[in-house]
Amino acid sequence: MAEPFLIGEHMTGGYGKSGPDILHDCTVAVDRGEIAVIVGPNGAGKSTAMKAVFGMLNLRQGAVRLDGQDITGLSPQERVRHGMGFVPQTQNIFTSMSVEENLEMGAFIRDDDFSETMEQVYDLFPILRDKRHQAAGELSGGQRQQVAVGRALMTRPKVLMLDEPTAGVSPIVMDELFDRILEIARTGLPVLMVEQNARQALEIADKGYVLVQGRNAHTGSGQELLADDEVRRSFLGG
Repeated sequence: MAEPFLIGEHMTGGYGKSGPDILHDCTVAVDRGEIAVIVGPNGAGKSTAMKAVFGMLNLRQGAVRLDGQDITGLSPQERVRHGMGFVPQTQNIFTSMSVEENLEMGAFIRDDDFSETMEQVYDLFPILRDKRHQAAGELSGGQRQQVAVGRALMTRPKVLMLDEPTAGVSPIVMDELFDRILEIARTGLPVLMVEQNARQALEIADKGYVLVQGRNAHTGSGQELLADDEVRRSFLGG
C-alpha cells in the first residue's frame, strides 16, 4: 500500500532537550484530497502532534515524511519551503496590517506573480475581498481565521495544517469555515487539522485520530469514529 502524502510516524517527544515526552509512539497522516482531524480531550497532545509534524518540538523517536521525502531534520521554515502551510491557533495574523498586506506576507517564499493565487483566496473568502484594505485586527474572529488560512494558501502549499481553526468562533461561523475547508480539500490539497469541536470535525473528516495522553487511542474514518460507542461515550458526549 502506498504511503500517505504526509505522515508523522511513531512520534515520541516533547518540548526542549530535557522536557518530558508528551507524545508517545503517535502516528498521524493525511493523503491528497483528504481531511484528517486530530481530536481528543484537553491535554491529549493534539496541538503537540501537529507541532511535531511541523518541526516545532524535538522528536526522540519517529519520523516525518512529506511526499515520500524524510523531512524530520528540517526546521519549520524549511518545511514551509517544502510545501507545508501551517496556521497556528493564536497570533496567526498581523493585526496592524491590512488584509491584503497579510496575504502578500504569505507569499514571502515566492518570487513569481502571485496575483492569481490572491484571486483564488478572495474567491474562497469573498468577505476578504470586500475588506482587503481594512486592518486585519479590526475583523471578527471568524474573518481573522479566514485571513490566516488565506495567508497560508498564498505559499501554494502541498498540504494545509490547521491548529483549532474554529476556536472561539460562533457555531454559524464554524460551519462556514468547515465548508471552506471542504472546498479546499476538494481541490486535491490535503488538510490536517486539530479541532476541539470533535463531532462536527469528524462529520467532514475522511480520517480521524483520537489521542489520549499523547497516544493513538482510536483511528478510523470520520464516520467509523462517530459510530463507535466507546468514542461517542468518552469523547463526544454520548
